[in-house]
Amino acid sequence: MNSPSPADCLVCRKHRGEAALSGGAIYEDALLFISHAQLYGDEQDHYLGHVFIEPKRHVPELADLTEAEAQAIGLYTSRVARALMHTEGMEHVYAFVIGDGVPHVHVHVIGRYPGAPREYWGPRVDDWPDAPRGREAEIAKVAVRVRAFLRQGNGSISNAREPESGV
Repeated sequence: MNSPSPADCLVCRKHRGEAALSGGAIYEDALLFISHAQLYGDEQDHYLGHVFIEPKRHVPELADLTEAEAQAIGLYTSRVARALMHTEGMEHVYAFVIGDGVPHVHVHVIGRYPGAPREYWGPRVDDWPDAPRGREAEIAKVAVRVRAFLRQGNGSISNAREPESGV
């Protein structure tokens, strides 16, 4: 797969603060950047409880991760899943790495709300028409709740630096 340079990469631009980010960074350190998924294109609202975990370094493929990056991604996938279950009431949390649309590794951590019909389990979880969805303000509120849960020690991120957004 052809990978854009870090200067042209959508994910790298987000990490540099060159793209709007409702709710700001949920967590950020030297290796990782975690945020809620944003509105895309002509989307009017987005599934709430859809979080991205991304290496800060421009990494096109899973095989390109360093051991430290892979370990951090695995650890924070579990912590974010726990946060979504506690703060958003998710009954199950999925983690997906697809990588076809954006050539920068990003893990989709996305919860399933109680009552979701079985046909919307798994990769179609965010297609459920009755799932909670929201615009920038609602996305930011989810980010604030997940960030607070992690900071309370439930996610053990006491060594994290504060996101620059101040949210």
